[in-house]
Amino acid sequence: MNILASGKAVRIDNQYLHVELADGRIISTPLDWYQELLTADERDRFNYHFICGATGIEWPALDYHLSIESMLIGVHHQIAA
Repeated sequence: MNILASGKAVRIDNQYLHVELADGRIISTPLDWYQELLTADERDRFNYHFICGATGIEWPALDYHLSIESMLIGVHHQIAA
């Protein structure tokens, strides 16, 4: 699947990762899909920027990258225990 969705803003609450897209949609996925973000402190969660033409998100302090396409198609980023 090839979806060209670009991000505009990110918000994280206690349950969800919310990404506002450039076209006005907001997509939300469960925060527990992203263990790195779930366990990160608020300062590191807020420290993000868009990459790859705003089709991905990077949290440099966490060395974590996420594609917006993977959020749209429901791909979990959990690490196996």
